[in-house]
Amino acid sequence: MKKYITDKITGISYTLVGDVYIPNLVSTDTNYKIGYWGRKHKEYIKQYKSAFYTTLLTQCKLNSYLHDIDVRATEMYDTLVKQLAKQEGVTEKLKATDMMLWIQKMNNIRNRAMEIVNAELIYTA
Repeated sequence: MKKYITDKITGISYTLVGDVYIPNLVSTDTNYKIGYWGRKHKEYIKQYKSAFYTTLLTQCKLNSYLHDIDVRATEMYDTLVKQLAKQEGVTEKLKATDMMLWIQKMNNIRNRAMEIVNAELIYTA
């Protein structure tokens, strides 16, 4: 009997120990810290896309996948907030002259950016 074999269907490799083949299950996933967007997406796929979630989990790709989503969503959110603020003339000058109006406009911009990121990246799989 061969010492090492690989299942062609699953891609899992096995090592012969005595008379039994034991799967070589070593986590290849990294240990990134997952931020706000990654956690939201994780909850979404866990609840609504459970097969996809389980596949990522068993293939040790969940953490890196969530990290990628988190990075992309953060970049998208930051870019959208800057673009919308520039488009609508929400500047530091406005902040200095009318703080409450600036807060109101920035909250509106942040909420719209959050809705866009949620629709584009977080609540899709």
